[in-house]
Amino acid sequence: MPRAPVPDAVGEFLARPNPAVVATLRPDGFPHTAATWYVWEDGRFLVNMDETRRRLDYMRRDPRVSLTALSQAVWYHQVTLMGEVVSIEPDPDLRDIDRLSTHYSGNPFGARHQHRWSAWVRVDRWFGWDGGTSW
Repeated sequence: MPRAPVPDAVGEFLARPNPAVVATLRPDGFPHTAATWYVWEDGRFLVNMDETRRRLDYMRRDPRVSLTALSQAVWYHQVTLMGEVVSIEPDPDLRDIDRLSTHYSGNPFGARHQHRWSAWVRVDRWFGWDGGTSW
């Protein structure tokens, strides 16, 4: 399993608005997964959650997370990132969720009443598949 940083081709793939799943660890040690939007920037990724999401509590308790991004066209074209949450900050003006929403949908986030939190994750390791072979 390669250590970060990721090669340029992988970074270019991660910069796209790919479907993704984030995994956190529950207190009992079992994984918790959720579909998510993310933004890739400078060797780390940003996710954003409503304050009621369980994964926010799990990240606060245990910062180890992973994210798998899949190509929309070919699911065997995918990258998994593993690392640790390095910051969890409130998003009171919805700047981060608007950034994510615009990246994926072209529009600002619609639910303007939510209390949102942003988490930046430092990537330590990664692996990927490019059509059935290692990336």
